[in-house]
Amino acid sequence: MSTGRPEPGPEGLSRHHGALASDHQPPPTAPVSWSLPRWRAYVAAAVLCYINLLNYMNWFIIAGVLLDVQKCFQISDSNVGLLQTVFIGCLLLSAPVFGYLGDRHSRKAMLSFGILLWSGAGFSSSFISPQYSWLFFLSRGIVGAGTASYSTIAPTILGDLFVKDQRTRVLAIFYIFIPVGSGLGYVLGSAVTELTRNWRWALRIMPCLEAVALVLLIALVPDPPRGAAEKHGEVAMGGPRSSWCEDVRYLVRNWSFVWSTFGVTAMTFVTGALGFWVPKFLFEARLVHGQQLPCLREPCNSQDSLIFGALTVVTGIIGVILGAEAARRFKKVNPRAEPLICASSLLATALCLYLALVLVPTTLLPFYVFLALGELLLSCNWAVVADILLSVVVPRCRGTAEALQITVGHVLGDASSPYLTGLLSSALRAGRPDSYLQHFLSLQQSFLCCAFVITLGGGCFLLTALYLERDQAQAGQPGTGTSDSKDVESQGLLSGAEGPLEGP
Repeated sequence: MSTGRPEPGPEGLSRHHGALASDHQPPPTAPVSWSLPRWRAYVAAAVLCYINLLNYMNWFIIAGVLLDVQKCFQISDSNVGLLQTVFIGCLLLSAPVFGYLGDRHSRKAMLSFGILLWSGAGFSSSFISPQYSWLFFLSRGIVGAGTASYSTIAPTILGDLFVKDQRTRVLAIFYIFIPVGSGLGYVLGSAVTELTRNWRWALRIMPCLEAVALVLLIALVPDPPRGAAEKHGEVAMGGPRSSWCEDVRYLVRNWSFVWSTFGVTAMTFVTGALGFWVPKFLFEARLVHGQQLPCLREPCNSQDSLIFGALTVVTGIIGVILGAEAARRFKKVNPRAEPLICASSLLATALCLYLALVLVPTTLLPFYVFLALGELLLSCNWAVVADILLSVVVPRCRGTAEALQITVGHVLGDASSPYLTGLLSSALRAGRPDSYLQHFLSLQQSFLCCAFVITLGGGCFLLTALYLERDQAQAGQPGTGTSDSKDVESQGLLSGAEGPLEGP
């Protein structure tokens, strides 16, 4: 059985950089065969999906108990959004580091370190007393730094295990766990709070699940050679390694990558703002409509987090499957189908979000309907945008590409949108009567900027479609991009005991 690592070949293939001291390029070396049984690739994908579930549960578990956290640490609306800003800010600062290391060193080691970091910080934060609110903010930042390793590196491993339609399907399953994990984060936070009457226990359950994830990662997930899937498992050794600056220069000239990154940024801006504030907004909406009593002490009613969590899970599963299947079918007819699907779904999301916000002061039912439809359309894109990145970027640069997309997406997206939404809501409320109705209307009006941002995102994906075919062709050519891609021989696809891991 293959161990998932290349064996040293003849004529000193293990001396990767020995020729760098000379004035000429190293001579070509023979490719090294690497293969993996089909069942092991699927087991590895299942483990990575499970960890992705836990990853996104960590992102939104605090949002599920936000009212309780606010009351415990005495945090105002204008400052509570900083919890998510600190989380995302540390994630984006860490993502380039993990992207750089993931392109050059053991990806399993980076993932293991990230899991230990985020689980330890999350567990420790459950014991912080109310007078040390700054320490709670710091712990959320450390959790964000740990999750950066997984969001950056895990998709590149899947990209090296599967190709073509099979990769599209596997990525669809992998990215289903973004909305599913987000929704279960709300559900776990609110359900555990309801059972224990203490929101801190939600943070103490997660490390148990993460310990299982760490064991499964070490035991069952291989670290395939970069680019093995596209090259039939024949991976050449030797050649100079490009610098990080060279990788970045290659990526900023890749217009499909650039415009799709801005499109992803618009998506994360909206999901960050809605994901953080909608449970509180639903609480205030039901309060204004006379369906809910005010929360005067902990624990607050968790019904809204449960509703939004369940809505996110259901629409996420349906949306990711629909988006991936539509992309798989239509790109056989139109090679630009993937960015066009993303663009159309984002433009439709903007309309649904606007209608939901306009109708919510009158009645709640249309708000729930249009919110669910908007979430479904937004979820159609998660697997598709990942497939776009993997198809337009050379294999040896994908970790850096994932890191840059995460960094830009979070800097301009969900690192700032929860804070800006809370800040705008507080600014709109200033000078108005201090009433529950004005609290609700201020938050409603601050959400309207999300409809504008998501429209811009749709335009960015339309621009992506203009460059997609050119960049895909360049990414498939030997010698494109970074310097060490010249040393990878085109010898076929990753094969195992049951044949290539690609779809029909």
